[in-house]
Amino acid sequence: MAKRNIYSHKIKLQKLTIGNRPREEFRELLEQVDYLGYEVEEISDGRKIVITKPGGKFVFGVVKREDIMVWVYNPVESSLWLISHKDIYSDLQLKADTNPQLTVIIIDALEAVCDGEEPDLVLNRMALGNPVGETPEVLLKVYKWIWGQEDSNYPNGEGREMSMKAIRKLRETLKDK
Repeated sequence: MAKRNIYSHKIKLQKLTIGNRPREEFRELLEQVDYLGYEVEEISDGRKIVITKPGGKFVFGVVKREDIMVWVYNPVESSLWLISHKDIYSDLQLKADTNPQLTVIIIDALEAVCDGEEPDLVLNRMALGNPVGETPEVLLKVYKWIWGQEDSNYPNGEGREMSMKAIRKLRETLKDK
């Protein structure tokens, strides 16, 4: 029988030992196992941007082995927010309804990160207020990693351009306001 789903990749292992138990006991112990991730960015309010790999994306029954998941982790609450394109776009629309001019500047900052500039450098260079919603710092730092994920999942395709198209369209609608 031919083996399927064999991947060649380094893996960082952490030893975990749980003795076998009856069904419910074993399930309860497994649910108590901590998540493992990589802390990739710090947010000034104490939260962190964390990635987990692999991310779990499947295309036509094949796992995308370079996929990652990008989370906003709040260590005070022990909460993980799996932030999405939809969450970010909705936040930008809310900002646009409140302050269109500032939203254009935030989108310009996203453009700089999309072009490869480090989020902290953009934040230091640009005056980014926050009229409402999530902080621009979180949006820039999260998108850095989401774009890396998209580029890995679609190396011969649009990658990060898929999400930037909609954001650029939003910016164009705001320039005249």
